[in-house]
Amino acid sequence: MDPASQDINLNSPNKGLVVDNAETLSDVPVEGAVGNAANPLPPGLTEEEAEELRVELTKVEEEINTLRQVLSAKERHATELKRKLGLSPLTELRQNLTKSWQDVQTSNAYKKTQETLLQAGQKTSAALTTVGTTLSKKLGDMRNSATFKSFEDKVGNLKYKVVGPKGNGEAVSSPTDSTPTQENPPF
Repeated sequence: MDPASQDINLNSPNKGLVVDNAETLSDVPVEGAVGNAANPLPPGLTEEEAEELRVELTKVEEEINTLRQVLSAKERHATELKRKLGLSPLTELRQNLTKSWQDVQTSNAYKKTQETLLQAGQKTSAALTTVGTTLSKKLGDMRNSATFKSFEDKVGNLKYKVVGPKGNGEAVSSPTDSTPTQENPPF
């Protein structure tokens, strides 16, 4: 079988058949057949128009495959050039992130947001300073109040009753302690 005479059109009803160059199978009429039974013609389309469209589709598909092959070869070549230049995917990613961050920083939206946040931070700082000052003043006023002084006296009396007169951090032994404390307990 001669490959030059074989019909390679995948949409052709004659695909895979050996075609005589003098007479094609499409010229042979088939009784009662209108178009291809497996692939009927759309209304308003003649067999010749359908065949022209199939030929054009085949050419476009071949062009697409050729372009894919060319793109693949170009991508391999670009990868090889990057490898020779010492550019790794990580380096490219870092460069892309750096460029993107610089683009963001130079954008008007970023500048406006930065100014707004700066102003908000200054106002928040001023408000917290005011709250801190007010709290300090209120705590000072509370400490000087009669209620707080009464509470302080009661806590002092309670401490004296619990700890005793040696309340300056020295340990007080209980009357029930009969054994001196050991420096290294057995457990």
